[in-house]
Amino acid sequence: MPYDVNISYWELKHYFTNVDLIVVGSGIVGLNTALYFKKNNPKAKILVVEKGILPAGASTKNAGFACFGSPSELLSDLKKTTEERVWETVKMRWDGLNLLRKNLGDKNIGYKLHGGYELFSDKKMFDDCSESIFYLNKKTREYLGKKNVYTEANTAIAAFGFKNIKGIILNKEEGQIDTSHMFNSLLKLVQLHDITVLNNIDVSLIKDTGTNVELKTNLGVFKSKKVVVAVNGFAKNLLKIKDVVPARAQVLITKPILNLKLKGTFHYNEGFYYFRNINNRILFGGGRNLDLKRETTTKIAVTKPIQNQLEKLLKTVIIPNVKFEIEHRWAGIMGVGSEKKPIIKHYSPNVVCAVRMGGMGIAIGSLVGKDTAQLIGE
Repeated sequence: MPYDVNISYWELKHYFTNVDLIVVGSGIVGLNTALYFKKNNPKAKILVVEKGILPAGASTKNAGFACFGSPSELLSDLKKTTEERVWETVKMRWDGLNLLRKNLGDKNIGYKLHGGYELFSDKKMFDDCSESIFYLNKKTREYLGKKNVYTEANTAIAAFGFKNIKGIILNKEEGQIDTSHMFNSLLKLVQLHDITVLNNIDVSLIKDTGTNVELKTNLGVFKSKKVVVAVNGFAKNLLKIKDVVPARAQVLITKPILNLKLKGTFHYNEGFYYFRNINNRILFGGGRNLDLKRETTTKIAVTKPIQNQLEKLLKTVIIPNVKFEIEHRWAGIMGVGSEKKPIIKHYSPNVVCAVRMGGMGIAIGSLVGKDTAQLIGE
């Protein structure tokens, strides 16, 4: 039997017959892919399927950073891959952020340009990054068209009340968004374009027959002319892609803190830790570098060692001598690899994958979706 007996004739006819494109994954990349494919092909019938009630990856579980690269992260990337590739990826993030803002509007995504700060507890690392500011500004001017993006901001140590910090570098072009506002706005825009999004559809196998693509799901076998896989960190569960692995990101948020000084987005330890202000609270995430092997997982859970470290850094570095309580904890799954540039390519003639956002899905997702729609439509 090709379909679950609980699917009616009406449902079968409306949702699952004569489908032009199925997008697997309803996150930022998946929804943007569907949206741009519809714009390029107005008469196309498009179905987006998602295994969770909400996106299972990180699209609604991230920290809401509108960022494109902190100094230590960029310098680290430059040691692993070519200079041209690093800055091409930075430009993709920048262009993706501008596309997100253009498509949805700053008000609808809660965009605020408070600047992004990188904190250094290691004096040598700070000195190395500080010495690289001229180079970083030269490259951001060349690739982004922005002058003097990075500058030292050591006065912020006292202004924000940090402890055990040797130096700070400011990225004046970094902002923050409200993730829930962003996703709801994107979902509404997709639905306005007559694109169907169905949740609790778990795809376990994808087969390209040459004439169409068959997807084995918990509700039976779906068929479509073309398929895009946009599940990022979960990609290995469906496709044999070598250079993308899951990376769990753990997060916590405090209860409201009276007279909170923090304002902006903050990076620490090459971006492995990150925090921000939101509604008089601190949202703080990261720490997977403490146990990279265990955090290379698709299991959505939090662990005591990492959560304890996040709390310790709050007490000793971020808000020392300030009482706080943790209100909530959660985790999301990213997709990472040996380099940060996303993978957008044909897996087979009628299947395209769009994965490996490298923890920068907010920044790069809109552009990746646009490029993916173009590729699958060719």
